[in-house]
Amino acid sequence: MTRRPAIRVSTLLTTLLVVGAATVAVPAPARAAPPATVCRVRDGRLTEISGMAATDSGFVMVNDGADEASRRRIFFLDTRCAVVRTVAYPSRPRDTEDLALGADGTVWVADIGDNDRTRSTVALWKLAPGARRPVLHRLTYPDGAHDAEALLLDGAGRPVVVTKQGGSAGVYVPAGPLRAGATVPLTLAGQVRLPLTTTPNPYSFFGRRLVTGGAVAPDGRRVVLRTYADAFEYEVTDGDVVGALTGGTPRTVALPDEPQGESVSYSRDGRWLLTVSETAGQPPGTLPTVLRYARPSTPTPAASSPPAPTASTGAPAAASPGAAPAPGPRGGVGATRSLLLGVGVIGVGLLLAALVGVARSRRTRR
Repeated sequence: MTRRPAIRVSTLLTTLLVVGAATVAVPAPARAAPPATVCRVRDGRLTEISGMAATDSGFVMVNDGADEASRRRIFFLDTRCAVVRTVAYPSRPRDTEDLALGADGTVWVADIGDNDRTRSTVALWKLAPGARRPVLHRLTYPDGAHDAEALLLDGAGRPVVVTKQGGSAGVYVPAGPLRAGATVPLTLAGQVRLPLTTTPNPYSFFGRRLVTGGAVAPDGRRVVLRTYADAFEYEVTDGDVVGALTGGTPRTVALPDEPQGESVSYSRDGRWLLTVSETAGQPPGTLPTVLRYARPSTPTPAASSPPAPTASTGAPAAASPGAAPAPGPRGGVGATRSLLLGVGVIGVGLLLAALVGVARSRRTRR
C-alpha cells in the first residue's frame, strides 16, 4: 500500500515562512502526569486512524484514505478497543480524516482530506443511529481547495471544518442546510491561530502548527483542536464553537512524541482528553493506543512577535493586556537567537522552494 506523506511540501513551506515571521514561542506546558493507557487496538484494519469519538459503549473510529477496501469502513469498538461492528460506505470515500458524534448519536465522518489540494468538492458522511449506510453530503470551498483534518459540531448541530495549514487555519461552515445528492457551498467564518509551543513531536515545529483533529465536549461547553504536538481547549458560550475558536484564549495540554497524532476526543463524562495515533509507518508490532490526558487548567499565553517601534519615538510600543513581558537584561541575546532562527528558517524555506521549482522544471522538460 502506498503511504501518503503526512505533511506535503507546500504545507511545509507555508509553515516555515510563518514560523520565521513569528519566532517567539510559548514553552511546552508543564506535564502534571504522563498519559494513561486506556486500551490498544489490535485489529489489523485500523492502522491509519485519523478520527475517533468516544461513545457510551466504547469508540467510533475511521482510517484516513485507505487503499484496501477492508479499511474503508466506520469501525465501532468496545471499551477494550475490540472491533464489534463495521459499516461500509455506499461508494468509495476520498480521504476520511476526522469524525464527530452528534447529540442524538449520529456519526459524522469528514471526507475532507486533500493533500494535493486538487478536489473540487469535499464531503461529509452522515450515519444516523440504526442506519445501515451513511448518506453523502458534498461541500465546496468559496476560495479554492484546502486540506483539512478537523470536524466539529456547534450547538445547533452545524458542521464546522478547520483546515490544516500553517499559521492561521480557516474555519468554514455550510452556507445553508446540507442536502443529500446536492453540493452546498461553505463559507469562511473566521480563522484560528494557535499559540506556539516547544512540545517535542516527530515533525518538530511543523507539527506544532498544523491542525490534525478536533472535538466538542459532550456538554457542548468546550471545544478542542489538536496538532501533532499539543491540544488546545477553548470555552464555548451558547454553542458558538466558531466564536470560541476565533476569539477565545485556549488552554494547552502537551501531547509529546505521539507517533502521528491525528485524533482527539473527550471522554463521555467530559473529564479527560483521549487521543490515538496512526501506526502505519511505525515498527512492526506497534499497536494504536488510546491515551487519556488530564484536561488543561490554565490559559496559554498568546505568542507574540517582538514589540514594534512607535511612529514618533522609535521606542517599543506599550504591551497589550495579557502580553508576555518585555525581555530583561538578557533580552538582547534572546532576540538575536530569535532573529537568527527566523532568518535560518526562511532560508531553509527558500531553499526548499528552489528545489521544488527545479524538480518541476525537470518534469516539464521530460
